[in-house]
Amino acid sequence: MSLFGSSGIRGKLGIEFTVDLALKIGAAAGSIADRIIVAKDPRTSGDLVIRALEAGAMSSGASVAEAGMVPTPTLARAASAFDCGLMVTASHNPPEYNGVKMWNPDGSAFDSPQMRKIESLISSGSFRRPDWQGIGSLTDYSTALEDHMRAVIDAVGTAEAEVVVDCANGATSVITPLLLRKLGCKVTSINSQPDGFFPGRSPEPTEEHLGDLRGFVRSKGAALGIAHDGDGDRMVAVDENGRYIDGDRLLALFVVALKARNVVAPVDASMVLDDLVEGKVHRTRVGDVYVAEALKTTGADFGGEPSGTFIFPDQTLCPDGVYAAALLSSMVSDRPLSEMVDSIPKYPVSRMSQVFRNEDRKGVQQRLEQSMRQIDCDRLITVDGYRAEFKDGWFLVRLSGTEPKIRVTTEARSQESLDLLDNLAEQVVGSCLK
Repeated sequence: MSLFGSSGIRGKLGIEFTVDLALKIGAAAGSIADRIIVAKDPRTSGDLVIRALEAGAMSSGASVAEAGMVPTPTLARAASAFDCGLMVTASHNPPEYNGVKMWNPDGSAFDSPQMRKIESLISSGSFRRPDWQGIGSLTDYSTALEDHMRAVIDAVGTAEAEVVVDCANGATSVITPLLLRKLGCKVTSINSQPDGFFPGRSPEPTEEHLGDLRGFVRSKGAALGIAHDGDGDRMVAVDENGRYIDGDRLLALFVVALKARNVVAPVDASMVLDDLVEGKVHRTRVGDVYVAEALKTTGADFGGEPSGTFIFPDQTLCPDGVYAAALLSSMVSDRPLSEMVDSIPKYPVSRMSQVFRNEDRKGVQQRLEQSMRQIDCDRLITVDGYRAEFKDGWFLVRLSGTEPKIRVTTEARSQESLDLLDNLAEQVVGSCLK
């Protein structure tokens, strides 16, 4: 069974993710890298996990530098001076979860071959084991936050908007509010005290969790609301009217602002990208690691996911919610966010799911493949589930990787076309569950 999900290794502490596993991850990383930088988000188990990682890495002969409590993109940028970076985080998951994300010097997450190598080392226990003279050392690395802020300021320049920032009591508490002030913004911050219990709101920045942010933006007459997840690789927004702007809309907004000619996005991202991009939209599996892989192989200008992760390859191949927040603040300094968003086409979308018996998974998968191969569509994308594209829309059918469910997403240019595609998708799913 694979340890890695779509974004690192994670699970409930003491159950799916244990101290012993963290020790082995560190030992595996230390077996392939001589110099490693580590950091953590504010989760209550962060110190426990990071010590296990460090011990494992040093036991395999690696020298380890600790950057402290910083956002994931801060750690990923700092990895440029090391062989790899290890970030202790469970991102947007609840506080009882923790995990590790692994980063290359170019800011990209470990790719599929690297993940398989780490899993093989953990499974076999074939770690590098030097004698007492060859074990690694531990040092502090104190400039990661300053380096990140300096890079963003150099790239963005100035921003003069009034902004409300909701840091979810996560790792961005130590950078985003200060960074935006340095850029010239007037900043009000909420949930900006790092707290591993995430008392202010859930660390997942979905619309239902951002009522306080929406209210603050309206009451203050601010130009923008920014919301991060627990470790800062995600960013979503609220416009000056308190309207939630999701990751799909922000993806399109950044494509327009950057004049991106070639873009990478997963199979569940909106077809509005195809309408906006002059070149090609490269579709990938769901997960920022796969977006980063495709950015490296295609040389595309920009990539991201509807979850609110955005990758600016001229900056780093790590999703950088901090940079995205600064860039968006600069953009709304010149034009209201609502106007920019409303200028982008928006199509009706529907989502549904069907439960099946877990013991039928193999049969459901086989019937799904057979049914989807028979669909008369303009293009069938099979990198992650089955995305059937038509002239007026598309639908995506995927088996959940964590529970016995078939998930369906449909998008079309009109409600009439959406209804037709929904009916077709329901027929496909129904034929798989007989």
